[in-house]
Amino acid sequence: MASPLPERRLARRRAIWRQPLALTLMGIALCGCSFDLGSLMPEKEKPQEAPKAAATAESAVSAGNVTEAQAHTAKAQSLAKSGETAAALDEFNRAVGLDPYNAQALYGRALIYQGNNQHDFAVADFSAASGLNPQKAEPLLGRATSYLALGKVKEAAADLDEASEADPHNAQVWTARGQAYERLGDRAKAAASYNKAVALRPRDDAARSGLARVGG
Repeated sequence: MASPLPERRLARRRAIWRQPLALTLMGIALCGCSFDLGSLMPEKEKPQEAPKAAATAESAVSAGNVTEAQAHTAKAQSLAKSGETAAALDEFNRAVGLDPYNAQALYGRALIYQGNNQHDFAVADFSAASGLNPQKAEPLLGRATSYLALGKVKEAAADLDEASEADPHNAQVWTARGQAYERLGDRAKAAASYNKAVALRPRDDAARSGLARVGG
């Protein structure tokens, strides 16, 4: 039976993968909108099953509410980019209150929750945004980042597998996927992911460091 790794080595390995994750979270908190929020428009033409409570909320959403929610969302995005995350959160809350199916507001609010280390709330909003935009990589990447922070590595890897199929040219997805599989002990998948990230973004230090660790 293999002997366990010494505690110092384990601690060092944990610190290695936490650093790029912490930098990712910091970047989200500072800019508020690290991904293309404008691309997160609900795909209404696709049939989707929604919880009964959500269906009731949707039926109560008027055209005026939708328009007002979009205005609050735009204001929230501007505030988030300026670093005024508390005010941005208030605006996103107003937007979601007016239109629970506003994917941009849900996604933007999730980023703020994530930047505040409120990962359970972030996961809920990323999930809602992903449900409205099942072919978008950004909500999946966001949820995977929070899953990693919560220690739910298998869930993160599953999201990142899906995100890499949705947007195979997204270097952030491949770097995060490498981190997830590295933590799961799958060096082959980690190396393949890091290699993809470096090919797309040669100066990706997190991916290059990961590749060196897993021997890719």
